[in-house]
Amino acid sequence: MFEYNRSIVQAPAAPAARTLIRGATVLSMDGDIGNLVRGNILIEGSTITAIGENIEAGDAVVIEASGMIAMPGMVDTHRHSWEGQLRRINPNAETLEDYCNATHFSFAKYYRPADMYIGNLLTALGCIDAGITTVVDNSHNSRTGAHSDAAVEALLDAGIRSVHASGAPVSGEWDKAHWPGNLERLQEKYVKNGDNPLLSLAVMAQLEPELWAEARRLGLPIITEFFGGDMAAELEGLHREGLLRSDNIFNHCTALPDAGWKILREAGVRVNVCPRSDAHYGIEDGMFAMQSAQRHGISPGLSVDNETSYSGDMFMEMRVAFYLQRVMGMHQQRCCGAEHHPVTLPAHGLLKAATLDGATCAGLQDKVGSLAPGKQADLILINAQDINLYPSGNAFGTVVHAAERSNVDTVMIGGRIVKRGGKVLGVDSERLRAAIDESREHLFAAAGYQPDMFAETFMPLESAK
Repeated sequence: MFEYNRSIVQAPAAPAARTLIRGATVLSMDGDIGNLVRGNILIEGSTITAIGENIEAGDAVVIEASGMIAMPGMVDTHRHSWEGQLRRINPNAETLEDYCNATHFSFAKYYRPADMYIGNLLTALGCIDAGITTVVDNSHNSRTGAHSDAAVEALLDAGIRSVHASGAPVSGEWDKAHWPGNLERLQEKYVKNGDNPLLSLAVMAQLEPELWAEARRLGLPIITEFFGGDMAAELEGLHREGLLRSDNIFNHCTALPDAGWKILREAGVRVNVCPRSDAHYGIEDGMFAMQSAQRHGISPGLSVDNETSYSGDMFMEMRVAFYLQRVMGMHQQRCCGAEHHPVTLPAHGLLKAATLDGATCAGLQDKVGSLAPGKQADLILINAQDINLYPSGNAFGTVVHAAERSNVDTVMIGGRIVKRGGKVLGVDSERLRAAIDESREHLFAAAGYQPDMFAETFMPLESAK
C-alpha cells in the first residue's frame, strides 16, 4: 500500500537571529502603527520587534523590499483541506448537494491516511503560495486516528500556521470508537508539550451540546457549519442555557434573521463568511453574510471553504466580496428606500477581514493578523513592480483589486521564509505531483469514477446515490 512520503517537503530554514525588511510600503493593519509609504520591519527570531521609517539593523539579514507591499499574511478561517486533490472536479456545481455528491458521498469514503496527507499538504502549500499564512482546517473526514495524524502532519510539514479542527465523516464507514476520543489523543500527541507552535486544535461539530461539552473540557474551540435559515430557531434555547460562547466559531451564517444575529453578538460567537461558496452552491439565499454581520457589530473573517469548484486564494475572495456587497447594497436601497444605508466595506475593510478579522475568528489575534512589535512575523511581500500591478496608485486597491498569487514574492511564517522570489521553498515538485496522481487514481478507481476533462457537470456516482 502507498504510504505518505514526508520527504516531499523539506523543513524551512530556522529564522535568522535578526532580519530587516527594508524599504517596503507597509500596510500594518494595526491602528497604532498605521501605514508607511516606505518603512522597515525588524524581526528577531520569530517575532516582530520594530516597525518604522529609520531602523538601524546592525548585523541583521536584510531583505530589500523597495517597490514591494509588506502586509500581514492572510488568514483563511474555513477550509476543508483534505479535498486538495479534488481541485475543480465540480466547477459548475449549483447546490450543496452537488458539492456533497463530489466529496462526502463519493470519494471521501475511500480516503486512506495517505490521501488525507496529500490533500492537506497540497492545500497548505497552495495557501502559502497565495500569501495565506494561517488556515483553519475543517477536517470533516477524520475516519481513524491515522487519518487525523496524517492531516496534522501534512500541515506541520508544509510549515503553515494552522488550526486543525477534527470532525466526524458525513457518510461511509469509519472508526466511531476513535472519535471524539481522538481529540484528547491529538492534544496529547501534538500540542500539549508546545513542540509545534504553529499548530492549534479545534473540533468540528454541529449543534451538539454533548460534543461541545467534551470540546470545552479540553479547552478546544468549536467550529460549526451554520446555516441561519435552517438553524436559527435553535439559537435562543442554546443561548438561554449558556451554551453559546466566545469559543464557538460559526461558518457561513447565511439567511440569519436579525434576532439570531443579536444572539451571536451577545454570546460573542465568532463568525466567518464565504463570498464565493455561498453563491456558487446556492446556500440558502446564496448571499454571504458580511453586511448583516457588520450591521450587528460583528466583523467576520473571510474563508475559501473548498477548492472543488474554484480557486483557493483570498485575493479572489476579497474581490467577489467587494462586488457582491455593492450589488446587495444597491438592491437594498432600491427596495427599502434612500433612508436605508447598507454597510459596505471599502478595500481597506476587506483586507482587514482577510487578515486581522480572520485572525480574531481563529482565536489568534494576539499572535497574527497585523504587523506590530510583539507579534509573530507572519507576513508577505507583494511585488508592486510586476507588470500587472505597476504603477500602484493606491496600496489597498493594488492588493484587493489587482494582486494575485503570482505577485506574492515572499512569505514568512514565524520568522521562517517559506516562499522567496515567487517560489515556495523546499518542495520536491516531481514527488508532490506523483503523490497527487497516485491518490487521485486510487480514489477514482475505488469510487468507480471515470474522469472527464471537459464535463459540464459532475455525474453522481453509484456510491453517491
